Amino acid sequence: MTVFSKNRWRGLAIRLPKTTFGAFMLLFWMWWALLAVFRAFPGIDIYFSQLFFVGAGCDATAAAGSICGGFPYRDVATFDLLRTVFFRLPYVVAIVMAWKLVECYQQHGATFNAVRAQKLKVALGTLLIGPVLLVNVVLKEHWGRPRPIQTDIFGGTLHFVEAGSLAGKCVSNCSFVSGEAASAGWLLCLLLFVPKSLRYALAPPVAAISILTPAMRLSFGAHYLSDVVLGWLSSLVVFAALLALTESQQHQKNSEI
Repeated sequence: MTVFSKNRWRGLAIRLPKTTFGAFMLLFWMWWALLAVFRAFPGIDIYFSQLFFVGAGCDATAAAGSICGGFPYRDVATFDLLRTVFFRLPYVVAIVMAWKLVECYQQHGATFNAVRAQKLKVALGTLLIGPVLLVNVVLKEHWGRPRPIQTDIFGGTLHFVEAGSLAGKCVSNCSFVSGEAASAGWLLCLLLFVPKSLRYALAPPVAAISILTPAMRLSFGAHYLSDVVLGWLSSLVVFAALLALTESQQHQKNSEI
């Protein structure tokens, strides 16, 4: 390959951010860019949900023009059990982390591990601000997007609305965005705080859970693709924001010494 070709490929290479704040900005704008794509092309959501929907003949009581059928993966006992385990796992981990944080603050002076305490606070803060408050309290309760199984496209009674729309008629615990996907994204963030000696062993199962959780919500007809992607990514955005804020505060303290 010529020198010119090498330089050309170097110029086309993706430049990853070198700072935590840069990572936050990249993830933040990626979230909004993906939302814009899903809003501009709502057929993406419909297409991926249709992959898991199985139509069936309607009975005599169904209204004319009704679509009948369902999402068969919802009725698979193994998947339902996995969903229950994956749903509870992040909060079990959070309880253990909260206990470890209390243990940290029971130490004083030279025995107090400030770095460990800071990591635990960032992790728990991400769960509280992201999946709990931003997703479940704000977005899911006020954006009104019906779940796929609630829409008339898939046998429900409500109309489909695109990602981010406030026009939906869902009243509570709605589809935009997925809380379980957000919790799964949070689990993946924790790998950054795991010692390298354990990280390589834990990364495959944690990554599998982090991907399977939103995939199952999609296959159950509980969420659209945009709901799980944006929910999952939201935790990475919040995590990067808190990490960047923590590093900025620490740098400021060091400069004052």
